[in-house]
Amino acid sequence: MTTPRERGDAPSSSRRRFLGLAAKAVVGVSAAATVATIDARWVELHWLEVVRRPLPIENLPDSLVGKTLVQLSDLHVGPVVDDAYIARTFARVRAWRPDFVVYTGDFITHSRVTMDKLRRLYAGAPHGALGTLGILGNHDYGRHWSHPEIAAQVARELSSHGIDLVRNDVRELAGLQFAGLDDIWADAYDVRPVLAKLESARAHLTLTHNPDTVDIPAMAGIRGWFLAGHTHGGQVRVPPFPPPILPVMNRRYAAGAVDLGGGRHLYVSRGVGHLTPLRFGVRPEVTVFTLARA
Repeated sequence: MTTPRERGDAPSSSRRRFLGLAAKAVVGVSAAATVATIDARWVELHWLEVVRRPLPIENLPDSLVGKTLVQLSDLHVGPVVDDAYIARTFARVRAWRPDFVVYTGDFITHSRVTMDKLRRLYAGAPHGALGTLGILGNHDYGRHWSHPEIAAQVARELSSHGIDLVRNDVRELAGLQFAGLDDIWADAYDVRPVLAKLESARAHLTLTHNPDTVDIPAMAGIRGWFLAGHTHGGQVRVPPFPPPILPVMNRRYAAGAVDLGGGRHLYVSRGVGHLTPLRFGVRPEVTVFTLARA
């Protein structure tokens, strides 16, 4: 006598149930993947989050208590990030009338069309009533971060639009010192002139594109807050796991505030723009700090 399997008979009811459940699981996973793709590509990519938090600074002058400082990072104007999205973000920040605006690098992603977009979009860049500063990031140095002539062109254009780039130097605005470090991946970083000029007993904060720079031994002499970008928060994160890709050596520096100890604090912005048009679990960010006494 032959068995049902040998005769090619229809599967048993239990097997049919199993196959039905498996098919539903495949459909469910496929649907979930589709929803996640739509969310990452069309929802979160431009779903800008406004992060508001205090920024306690030692020896802050009374006149600056309660003033606002907006950090914009990683705008990546160029061939990938939508121009209208950048323009909307700029208009939104301008409407807040911030006291300070700081840009922490990667103004562009360089390409054939980038410089025209740079001129046009940054004409509408928001400014602070008390000052507007910026630092360069690795992408501001062009392909492989190896073209200082491109960085010089970016600096000229931004300066013409009222953004003062601080390149391994210190600026003072309304009694607050800003140390600005150039990009480390572009081999343009030099902390020595900053240390020579920064008056550490007075109110200050430091702008550095790549958060890894805070671990350089020479940086140990700088206290207070460091504002950085560069990571984009990884762009993709599925809780409870960390982002699978982060362009930093110290993976603590994915996004947000990090207590470095010894009176040193780091804030890493998730940035406004992107390199790959995909964000999931990591919304783009504009940060609004309220200055306070430490």
